[in-house]
Amino acid sequence: MTPPAIFFVRHGQTDWNAEGRLQGQADTPLNETGRGQAAGNGRKLFQLVKDPAAIDFVASPLSRTRETMEILRAAMGLDPKAYRTEPRLVELHFGDWQGHTYDELELVDPGCSARRDADKWHFVPPGEAAESYEMLSARIRSWFQEVSRDTICVTHGGVIRSIFRLTRQHSIEECAALPIPQDKVLRYENGRLDWL
Repeated sequence: MTPPAIFFVRHGQTDWNAEGRLQGQADTPLNETGRGQAAGNGRKLFQLVKDPAAIDFVASPLSRTRETMEILRAAMGLDPKAYRTEPRLVELHFGDWQGHTYDELELVDPGCSARRDADKWHFVPPGEAAESYEMLSARIRSWFQEVSRDTICVTHGGVIRSIFRLTRQHSIEECAALPIPQDKVLRYENGRLDWL
């Protein structure tokens, strides 16, 4: 049996993305740029996917991923609402840092960004419910192992970094530093990850 292909899409841009704010699990909407990115990724997937009816469509439950999924599905000519959500695909929780830029955080805690950069994969920000990338990877591992058919997954930058780590495509340090574009599709197929 051929292993399933998974197409990962990061949600489109939000104003907080544009401002360099740490979003984490804060529920922020797409901006106009983000809506255009979502539509563009939908048109790309329309070309890539031969039988959309055979595909599982799943998104993180946050509003920016759901909006991205609905725009993407509309661009594919599909019912925008006919998909499911998966709580394990929600973004890394940034604890007390959510909603702030690094410049703002440095004003109240000088050196905090350097402490994170020293071991970005394992760093846990201050605050209740905060997570490291390592903790996030443990959270999504079970979902990733359960995928049994071709899937389009709309999720977050941290989750996609974790996918690179779970598939052993890069070192921990490389995964923590990877740029995760919002206007491309990442395909996982036959053990390989490729940006399309």
